[in-house]
Amino acid sequence: MANKIRRKMSQLCKRIVEVDIRWGVLQRVSFVGQFFHFIWDRLLVCSVGKKSKSSRYTRLPLGDSSLAVAVSDDHDQGFHHTLVSESGYETDSDLVNLKISLLGDCHIGKTTFVIKYVGNEQEKKGLQMEGLNLMDKTLFVQGARISFSIWDVSGDKKSLDQIPMACKDADAVLIMFDLTSRCTLNGVFGWYSEARKWNQTAIPILIGTKFDDFVRLPPDLQWTIVTQARAYARAMKATLFFSSATHNINVNKIFKFIMAKLFNLPWTVERNVTVGEPIIDFY
Repeated sequence: MANKIRRKMSQLCKRIVEVDIRWGVLQRVSFVGQFFHFIWDRLLVCSVGKKSKSSRYTRLPLGDSSLAVAVSDDHDQGFHHTLVSESGYETDSDLVNLKISLLGDCHIGKTTFVIKYVGNEQEKKGLQMEGLNLMDKTLFVQGARISFSIWDVSGDKKSLDQIPMACKDADAVLIMFDLTSRCTLNGVFGWYSEARKWNQTAIPILIGTKFDDFVRLPPDLQWTIVTQARAYARAMKATLFFSSATHNINVNKIFKFIMAKLFNLPWTVERNVTVGEPIIDFY
């Protein structure tokens, strides 16, 4: 009798050990499965984010005249877009990512310009690095989501190392200067040359800031600055805008112009080269 009990106890212990071993194997397999599932999700996110530009630029209905008209409006009315929440895990197929680089001297109003466009709330969510500010704005446009990733290079000597990262793969490069400071206008060619070292295909746009202060300058000085800015823009084959973040002059219009160029939409805004008015000049 005692021998039978010992044999049964021995068999029971073996089964317990086998169950423990199987349970441990199942736990390891489950962990490995979860790990690979996580990696697979990340690969899917990366694959969406690295779609080619040719595929990104065919998502909008290019023949839609309502969007063409909306692009010519400097305000948000009629543009049919709304802000959406930002997320690092978006994988929807209708998301189009556009990278915009801002270059120019210090204290010319670049950051104020961007904040005017993205809004104060989005500015608080931005990322600040040494010599570089990153801000985003996502819009719904004609059934697609357009996400602007704006790379604002500070403009001092320490920020020069950030230019390659800011300009690589950019869809548009905004070269900016202060309309009330001739030295910042004289420096735009240097910024343009630096940008072209790292990106030969981005759309170049030359932007004069602080137009509200510019109109207070003597008319002859205004004429000189307008003439020089137009000549520089022509040499860079860039579109020229005079803007004011304070009064929201040509801020929204510049980003709508970028979308019109990238998606081959009709650009209906008329050229304005009248001294004393917000200049828009293109070639």
